[in-house]
Amino acid sequence: MAVKDESNESSVVSDLISFLNACPTAFHAVDEAKKRLRSVGYEQVLEREDWKLEAGKRYFFTRNHSTIVAFAIGKKYVAGNGFHIVGAHTDSPCLKLKPVTKVAKGGYLEVGVQTYGGGLWHTWFDRDLTVAGRVIVREGKDGSVSYMHRLVRIEEPIMRIPTLAIHLDRGVNDGFKVNTQSHLLPILATSIKAELNKVVAENDQIESGTDGKKSNEKTASNKHHSLLLQLLASQLECGPDDICDFELQACDTQPSIVAGATKEFIFSGRLDNLCMSFCSLKALIDASSSERSLEDESGVRMVALFDHEEVGSNSAQGAGSPAMLNALSRITNTFTSDSKLLEKAIQRSFLVSADMAHALHPNYMDKHEENHQPKLHGGLVIKHNANQRYATNAITSFIFKEIAKNHELPTQDFVVRNDMACGSTIGPILASGVGIRTVDVGAPQLSMHSIREMCAVDDVRHSYEHFKAYFQEFTQLDEKITVDA
Repeated sequence: MAVKDESNESSVVSDLISFLNACPTAFHAVDEAKKRLRSVGYEQVLEREDWKLEAGKRYFFTRNHSTIVAFAIGKKYVAGNGFHIVGAHTDSPCLKLKPVTKVAKGGYLEVGVQTYGGGLWHTWFDRDLTVAGRVIVREGKDGSVSYMHRLVRIEEPIMRIPTLAIHLDRGVNDGFKVNTQSHLLPILATSIKAELNKVVAENDQIESGTDGKKSNEKTASNKHHSLLLQLLASQLECGPDDICDFELQACDTQPSIVAGATKEFIFSGRLDNLCMSFCSLKALIDASSSERSLEDESGVRMVALFDHEEVGSNSAQGAGSPAMLNALSRITNTFTSDSKLLEKAIQRSFLVSADMAHALHPNYMDKHEENHQPKLHGGLVIKHNANQRYATNAITSFIFKEIAKNHELPTQDFVVRNDMACGSTIGPILASGVGIRTVDVGAPQLSMHSIREMCAVDDVRHSYEHFKAYFQEFTQLDEKITVDA
């Protein structure tokens, strides 16, 4: 019988809050995952190089620094044995900066952005925003030049998208309609203040003798406001002219917190899907933290956190790429020269596709099918769809529920109403692309795709404990199941 450990629950939740606050973008999420994996002895391997792997050891690799795959190889592993995987994604709907962000009108400096994913864009108005992401920085040393990928995050609020006063739009409460091209531009500064700041910055640069690359700076300034480049350069401790390019997004500066009258909720951005990314990563780390934990394991325990799920996964680092198959193939082939064993390994493998689920909303009860109304605190939601928008079937659902039953963990079932469209996940993409048995699950949440979402503290613990038990017990359970005999 599983006994609820209040101290462990508190530790898991506080750890999630720390993770969320460290990860404003997919790049930062991968960076934070790397730090956590390295701190417990995971070794990084590079896809560009040959791999030398050993049974009983733990490894990870990244792709584009926005996707990460970590795996722990059981001591009893032999080529052809299965992979026990939890897959999630690192990206969330947001406003990404355009290649040319410089917009000036009405005496304001604005930042050009494009919508990424299916966000609730009205929630981005009147929020204290900043920017974060990655920058390509030019570095010169001893006469040679190199180009570095650097992560950046400006902590303080520097932008805002103000709403139009009701006096100028009397019908706004009858329906707030957002034109994503015209209405979603964040204000960075007024033109007058920016010009004064520019003069001061240029004088400082001339006095310090660092104005030797003005042609490059002018080119960058044609695409981006000098003020934005100065803010980034200050954060990166480089010159504005050393910024070659960047991938940045607007971010809310309000931190993630435990909240509610009884402290039962988590209020945060990016719960979809950093909550599942965190729970799966922590479960893998804790289920494989020592050599003894892998002593009797004959398979490979794995977490794969992909980028670009919110836009269809069709990228070199998305779930629609060969990344997963490449990982399974390279691990298998490290231990054998028989290429046929990969096919055998795939048929012995299992994927938990973990993506947040829709909790029942008390103000919109009719949006849920009567017999499938997931509740906060109710445990992981198993998602079903006859048209394969989710990859769950009776066998995969049973396996996941049986693990929960053994640990007295609650589970819930979800089916979308027949008269509503159904979303999807990386589950069907990987199930069809790799041929792996898959169950689609997720913790219930409200306000999905808002700039500020919410879920329940209890479900963080439920998710973590469920994933951890899956890693520890799947091998033994799978041996008892017969399907294609």
